[in-house]
Amino acid sequence: MLPRTYDNQVCSIARTLEVMGDRWTALLIRDAFLGRRRFDEYQASLGCARNVLADRLARLVDDGILEKHIYNERPERYEYRLTAKGLDLWPVLMTLMKWGDTYAPTEGGPPVRIVHRDCGGEMTERLTCSLCGEPLEPRLVRAEPGPGAPVRA
Repeated sequence: MLPRTYDNQVCSIARTLEVMGDRWTALLIRDAFLGRRRFDEYQASLGCARNVLADRLARLVDDGILEKHIYNERPERYEYRLTAKGLDLWPVLMTLMKWGDTYAPTEGGPPVRIVHRDCGGEMTERLTCSLCGEPLEPRLVRAEPGPGAPVRA
């Protein structure tokens, strides 16, 4: 396994990658923005091994990106919610999504549309509303299936 740290790099990007530089971590954070909270919801969405999922969730809690909230005492079960530090990753993930929509597109178009709750406009590459121009943030938007979304049976 590759090391998780970049000790010889004096670089903010390297330090950020130490926290969220593997694919499961970024996808977990994406799922948290999509409203997933529970271990089984993450498991169903990602399909990664349970031990990998448990490790990534624990790291995100340790790093202050997610926080655990108990929802069942017996057996003990937790929800994982984004902290303020986690919410600050929203522009990063949205920019990655927009980049992927442009340079690694799916057949049919973007699989997800980010829509402004107030007016229904779509999020632009500048993270503003295409209709009213308002700067967008997580609480002002909802995710909807886009034209490239898989068809559900």
